[in-house]
Amino acid sequence: MKLPTRAQIKVIRERLQVKKPWDSVIIFVLNMLVTIPAFILLHQSLIDPEWPLHIDRVLIFITMVAAVQLVLHYLKKILMVCIALYLIVLMFGSVFGNYGFRSVYEDYEAMVYTMAYDPNPQNVIISKLLPFPNKGKIIDAVDYNNPRVRNYAVGAATGYFKDIKGFHKQRLMIQCFSVFKDIRNKWTYVNDPRNAEYIASADESLLHFAGDCDDHAILMAACIRAVGGTPRIIHTGGHLYPEMLVGTKADLEVANLLIKEHLFPEESRGREVHYHIDEYGQVWLNLDYTATYPGGPFMSEEILGQLTFN
Repeated sequence: MKLPTRAQIKVIRERLQVKKPWDSVIIFVLNMLVTIPAFILLHQSLIDPEWPLHIDRVLIFITMVAAVQLVLHYLKKILMVCIALYLIVLMFGSVFGNYGFRSVYEDYEAMVYTMAYDPNPQNVIISKLLPFPNKGKIIDAVDYNNPRVRNYAVGAATGYFKDIKGFHKQRLMIQCFSVFKDIRNKWTYVNDPRNAEYIASADESLLHFAGDCDDHAILMAACIRAVGGTPRIIHTGGHLYPEMLVGTKADLEVANLLIKEHLFPEESRGREVHYHIDEYGQVWLNLDYTATYPGGPFMSEEILGQLTFN
């Protein structure tokens, strides 16, 4: 095999070079295309020190832009190769992987939105851990494998938000939010019999969509579990309410964007998304009937116990 001569290499290099001033423009555009997804991944993995105006993130982004700009400046002689490699990587991710053009756009939109409109972490106040009231009865009542509960949950999961484009990775989250909306729109609070604690199963509550807080929490937990979500029930002393596992802080950013911009814009207008972080760093959103949107204000801050359904 005959190797290319110096003259041929020089011709190839000249063809790959971009003339001024377009080289500077292309370098800056390519800088943004490289820096933004890299910054998103770094932002999601770093602990948030909660500095005012997210100054730490701004400084990190500026530093990354300067560093990438410097590298691309030294690579400008093969700029077209760099662009081609970048596009190939994202195209491969879009077709065969889990991270492509749309994922970059959605993550960037969620990150910027959350930096402008912070969700509100709720302090977990645990004064004393008590035995979960009626624990055995509640576990049995969350009958997510009951065919009627499963069938209702599937219908509720697909009853709303069908026109939401993109956010394929958040399909389960969106379906669980649809379940929340359907149950909340139908639910009516009805007291237990006097001087008695009545625990209704999820299947039973489907008859009238009525009952007290523990009946609502049981039905919500069963339906979320029936469509693949992870719910838990919180005990505050005089109240029980359900929560849903969202995932990491990165998942919370997307949930915050979905709730306030796409799924519950009227209900959450001018309000914050409230959440708990458990001992494993996982984020949980309030799904109580007192909240008009997932992550609405908590009725009580004190937590005396929790019952998780994995």
